[in-house]
Amino acid sequence: MYFNPKEDALMRLTIGGDTRLSSLQSDFNNYFPYLKIEFFKIPHRIGEALAKNLIYDKNKMVRDCRLMKSEGVLEFSNSMTVSDFEDKFQKEFGLSVQVFRRSGNVWLETSATDSWTLEQQNSEGAELSSGL
Repeated sequence: MYFNPKEDALMRLTIGGDTRLSSLQSDFNNYFPYLKIEFFKIPHRIGEALAKNLIYDKNKMVRDCRLMKSEGVLEFSNSMTVSDFEDKFQKEFGLSVQVFRRSGNVWLETSATDSWTLEQQNSEGAELSSGL
């Protein structure tokens, strides 16, 4: 399933204690093929990058990573800014997440462009990765 970024439809990630982080990553990547999310052991501030050694292993379950026992559906749209998306994850589910954008064969943290929308980030990733 590839999401057409021109449509501002509501997107959803179902988050439960038994959900693997890799499953959430895959579901998010289905919406935005040039973006990925990583789950971190500590929260970050807007515009702040975190060390890679703070990333949770993608095979961990949500219950092992969250700061609050909350389950449900995270709703978001492609017009949401990266900072709002990351903040929503933290506030609603106690999960510290950062969005990364593909640039060729490299994944870059979007911390310097947290004010961009998810759509802008994905479009930029597509442009930077074209021709590979």
